[in-house]
Amino acid sequence: MTATETAEAYRVFGTVHTKGHSPAYERVGVAVADSAELLERLVALPPVKRQPNLLLAAVRYLDGPVDSGEAFVGWALAHWEQVRAVILAHATQTNEAGRCATLLPLLAALPQPLALIEVGASAGLCLYPDRYRYRYDDTPAFGAAESPVTAVCATTGPVPFPAPDRMPQVVSRAGVDLNPLDPADADDARWLESLVWPGQQTRLDRLRAALTVARTEPEPARIVRGDLNERIAELVAGAPKGATPVVFHTAVLCYLPPEARRAFTTAMRELPCRWISNEAPDVLPEIDARLPCPAPTDRGVNILALDGEPVAFTGPHGERLDWFAQAR
Repeated sequence: MTATETAEAYRVFGTVHTKGHSPAYERVGVAVADSAELLERLVALPPVKRQPNLLLAAVRYLDGPVDSGEAFVGWALAHWEQVRAVILAHATQTNEAGRCATLLPLLAALPQPLALIEVGASAGLCLYPDRYRYRYDDTPAFGAAESPVTAVCATTGPVPFPAPDRMPQVVSRAGVDLNPLDPADADDARWLESLVWPGQQTRLDRLRAALTVARTEPEPARIVRGDLNERIAELVAGAPKGATPVVFHTAVLCYLPPEARRAFTTAMRELPCRWISNEAPDVLPEIDARLPCPAPTDRGVNILALDGEPVAFTGPHGERLDWFAQAR
């Protein structure tokens, strides 16, 4: 990305994606977009390292200020070598167990039991959907009775809500990530906390609770290190006999170049598995082409799809699920 493209990415982050979710990041996103000096530093980084979430998390990880856009830019420039080192050593990684609320209706409807396989698994927090509780709209919460995690989701449309007594039956949990994180490692947990947007205390509390679930799971998820295109076939092949292999991902493929995305979608069509994708518009054009209506542009959304067929728009952190009337 050029400086102009990078500026636009930060401006959209501040005026669209964080709008109504994090006032601090609304201010910071616009301030970065307006700073020619900071944009010059960002453009010198590899393209995948220029993204807003990564810069902002790096500054928070280093205890820099985020309440003021001006203070953020000044601090980041004054401490650039430290910020740069954190950016180069880390990646934006899954930290939101709340996304399981958008996945649950599909997971519960598939032939049981399930062998879950997450690409871009990070610390594996989304591999425990059966260990969480859920509340859709104003309905009573249901799910794992003693879970410290409750995912809350507002809905529209004919969502095929799972019956409280028909949670997914998960018999194996596996994943792949370029840099797997350990739920029991304090520094890994600190990095994940840094990725939570300021002002979102509920998300932070849910993250900490989900880390506790992952740390105390008797049979924790197996997450292998590597490229998803190089490891996905072996993970599908390793699913227990009699289980339905389910490959899923949320906000992961956007970090891959187009040719890697095409290779992955080809694999999903050819491998003996079900495929749940939850990615932003423009990431998977073949899914976008099947949308029954244009994606909203006034807020951040993902497109939830099963085996390449879109079924809903979702909130980036699992807070919304807008089911299509035509979805099967």
